[in-house]
Amino acid sequence: MLNAQQIKDIIIKSKILKDADFLKMEKEAVAANVKLEDYLLDKKIITQASLYENAAKVFDLSFVNIKDLAIRKDVLFIIPEPVASTHGLIAFEANDKEIKLATLDPFNLEIFEFIKKKTGLEPIIHLTSPDGIQFALKQYHENLKAEIDNLEAGAIKEQQSGEDLKKLAADLPVVRIVDTLLEYAIFEDASDIHIEPEEKEINVRYRIDGIMRNVMTLPKTAQLGLIARIKILANLKVDEHRLPQDGRFKVNNKDYKVSFRVSIIPTFDGEKIVMRLLREKAQILNLEQLGFQPSQLEIIKRNINKPHGMTLVTGPTGSGKTTTLYTVLNILNTPEVNICTIEDPIEYRMPHVNQSQVNTKVGFNFANGLRAFLRQDPDIIMVGEIRDEETAEIAIHSAMTGHLVLSTLHTNNATNTLPRLSDMGVPAFLIATTTNLIIAQRLVRKICTNCIQSYKLDHQTVVDLSKQFNIDSILDTMEREKIIPENNGMEDLLFYHGKGCKQCNNTGFKGRIGIYETLEITQNISELILKKATENEIRAAAVEQNMITMVEDGFIKAKNGITTIEEIMRVTKE
Repeated sequence: MLNAQQIKDIIIKSKILKDADFLKMEKEAVAANVKLEDYLLDKKIITQASLYENAAKVFDLSFVNIKDLAIRKDVLFIIPEPVASTHGLIAFEANDKEIKLATLDPFNLEIFEFIKKKTGLEPIIHLTSPDGIQFALKQYHENLKAEIDNLEAGAIKEQQSGEDLKKLAADLPVVRIVDTLLEYAIFEDASDIHIEPEEKEINVRYRIDGIMRNVMTLPKTAQLGLIARIKILANLKVDEHRLPQDGRFKVNNKDYKVSFRVSIIPTFDGEKIVMRLLREKAQILNLEQLGFQPSQLEIIKRNINKPHGMTLVTGPTGSGKTTTLYTVLNILNTPEVNICTIEDPIEYRMPHVNQSQVNTKVGFNFANGLRAFLRQDPDIIMVGEIRDEETAEIAIHSAMTGHLVLSTLHTNNATNTLPRLSDMGVPAFLIATTTNLIIAQRLVRKICTNCIQSYKLDHQTVVDLSKQFNIDSILDTMEREKIIPENNGMEDLLFYHGKGCKQCNNTGFKGRIGIYETLEITQNISELILKKATENEIRAAAVEQNMITMVEDGFIKAKNGITTIEEIMRVTKE
């Protein structure tokens, strides 16, 4: 849809309304809480076709009415359906040099560049109307449905031989669907693809910036071919439908190198597939880019430079723990040290680091790998995850015998890690003497920089927030960290949110960043661990030594326009 300023330019330049009349309409649309374009159409000030034809003149583009065109199927499918749907973009004509595109947003340069790279053709941009885009999108569904319905007879039968399924997986519509799903997931920077069978259809969803998003719905007839295709790519048993399977495959081209980690489980309506995307050439960030506050950075740098001891990164699945560990490893990765890692799976390749993959089928688990590492003369050991008592024990003993150990643990916050280690049977004196640092983290969505807006909290919102958070403590920490001047209340501060635009798919968010708390095991904290103090006592002592809590770090980032208060509430609720 056109934005308010663009509509104003079109209406005034086309002499449809005068300035004063337009402003009146704009105010009425705001009062009615209706989008300006919809309001003008509803009041019959202008028709949709006329609005976009005039827009084309203002933007100095050609207008095309898609409903009048017979688009060839091969041309339509040059642009995958999810891309066409999300970006309001249709290919309607192509030759060996150019591709003609009909769009609602002629300023979406990123998508045009993507199509130019993908096709090798020069995009020629035309403007069209939303009705025209919807008409073309229906053709996708009709063409795809016709192709899938024409798949080999018996394609829906459950009992098929492996050879039949392999043949089905090689059918062009199936290959096209899978290629589209993978390619578009990479373009949208999704972290996971979910293919979920239901009674009458198949749902495809992506996890983007930590939130699940519907992408497309496919007919049930595509199910077996789709699953068989992904099994073949991941080198799994095509005719095994009753047991879970795990596999992996890569997609390479000159622009990216992505590994897909595949997990398949049987469900009532068929096999569900989840694919995790791992970008092998993911840029290793530095600690500043990860979003640590200056005082937290100081603590981390001080502790990772110690010759031995243990640093733990904690948080739930998908909270960015591995990225933090790799960032720390990258800092420590110098020619003077021998680094060994045992991971499940190896998510990113690091030069000059000896990375081992857990293989439970042959009995190579974290504990066995860790034991073997100690005979490899390591200086630094990274254990992907401490999952059990045996791994915890060996990791602690390694830290005690002159090694720097990095690992992850699933706990809610930094202080919760200490009782968790005790529950695993690690004696208190070992935890107190070997643990250097615990970093707890969550990932929050970042506000889209293209549509960011500031606002102030009203009194009622502050009252509601104070029921959930210790507002005084948050303000004190902000003052101490020099984020705000002294004696400021919550109502005096500017916070931010995203209005929603094309660049962020109208979510108001684009990308993610961590919020952290870093607990340094000082002499005082060590003594409390030895006395078997409660988690609350340890937390109080940590706050006393100026630990920034995760919520406080979140509010600092909200105040700095990086994320929203709603995001902090979403990820920190326990």
